[in-house]
Amino acid sequence: MPRTRWTAALALIVAGVAALSGCSSTVAVDTPPQADDPRCAQVMVLLPDVMGDQQRRWTDAQSTAAWGDPTTVQFACGEKPLGPTTLPCFTVDGVDWVVDDSRAPLYRISTYGRVPAVQLIIDYDAVSSSGPVSAVSRLITKRFETTAKCVAPTETQP
Repeated sequence: MPRTRWTAALALIVAGVAALSGCSSTVAVDTPPQADDPRCAQVMVLLPDVMGDQQRRWTDAQSTAAWGDPTTVQFACGEKPLGPTTLPCFTVDGVDWVVDDSRAPLYRISTYGRVPAVQLIIDYDAVSSSGPVSAVSRLITKRFETTAKCVAPTETQP
């Protein structure tokens, strides 16, 4: 008899978890090439559950995160570091970021001169870049080695 109660209780717990996780789907993203870098794991456990007013969602790739439903912010750690570029670069909390707005309103914002590289994709129509960039900068500034700096950082941020 106790075994039947245990099985019933376990079935209720599994059903409850399935019902709660069914509220928002998993975000499909590509795994960054250096996703297994231990520094990415250190940052992943520190990422916030809420970015602005956007709730964090599950992703299907290592060293990635997403917020919002539909997704408004994506995070990827372990990207290939950027080489020299003519794209705008700005510094937040000691971290240089390069902005690619070629797919606006989706902005691809990548660390410059950090190993491993981190990338944010932000839907600028839904979220200002300053919140996510600042939050991530604080997490990586002392954990990721600096290998280069922006030559002429821009004064204005996207």
